[in-house]
Amino acid sequence: MSSNPGAPDSASIFELKLATLPWNAPFVWLRKGWQDFVRQPLTGLFYGLCFFLMGHALWWVFAEAPAYVLALSAGFLLMGPFLCLGLYHASRELEQGRVAALAETLQAWRPARAAIALFAGVLLVLELLWGRASLVVFAVSFDLPPGGQLTLSQLLALENLAFLVTFTLVGGVFASLIFVTSVIAIPMILDRQVDAVSAALTSVRACLQNPGVMLLWGALITTLVALCMLPYFAGLLLAGPVVGHASWHAYRSIVAPGAAQA
Repeated sequence: MSSNPGAPDSASIFELKLATLPWNAPFVWLRKGWQDFVRQPLTGLFYGLCFFLMGHALWWVFAEAPAYVLALSAGFLLMGPFLCLGLYHASRELEQGRVAALAETLQAWRPARAAIALFAGVLLVLELLWGRASLVVFAVSFDLPPGGQLTLSQLLALENLAFLVTFTLVGGVFASLIFVTSVIAIPMILDRQVDAVSAALTSVRACLQNPGVMLLWGALITTLVALCMLPYFAGLLLAGPVVGHASWHAYRSIVAPGAAQA
């Protein structure tokens, strides 16, 4: 049984009623995410700083060891939803008329730590597979001497177009897997304290039930984060927390409070 009163047990979670969303839902989520950020800016900026530092770490690796950047991109996607746990908690408190202190958001994972740890393990497996695929792509595409490294200009040269396309496709496949399994899973674990497998499968159900809307949501997140990497990742100070808050509202739009099985 779930420890959250009123929530369906794990046996019936697969019959949980999920909403069918209008096409403009992602824009509504972003607007609500911005409103939450404005209501609690210091907490948002703390998490935005974390995203900012992660972006600079990723760029440093990209400049120094491009072969590993795809795997570390997976790590960025892996860490992002878990880093947003505090933001999900803050949004949940705001919708109930309360303001969560920063220290409280940093401990939001504790009530559901077992399920969160298991879910992290699942995503870690995907990251390891992504990392292995990254190294295979480099090994097939480039003939480097032992210990050799490519410069960034060499990597992005026009003659390496086939590599860049393959690199992007491989990354897209794994990024899509992570997105589909986690888009509402972690907020759901936090809110309803269900097990990790049920949360991941419910996230997949939500994407299958609303493919166009969730594809738009994923595209908006990707575009927003990519644009906010300029200048020098400074935009992530705002985009990171706003997307985190918005992800809570995405979950809440799909799984309403007190939603029961069909």
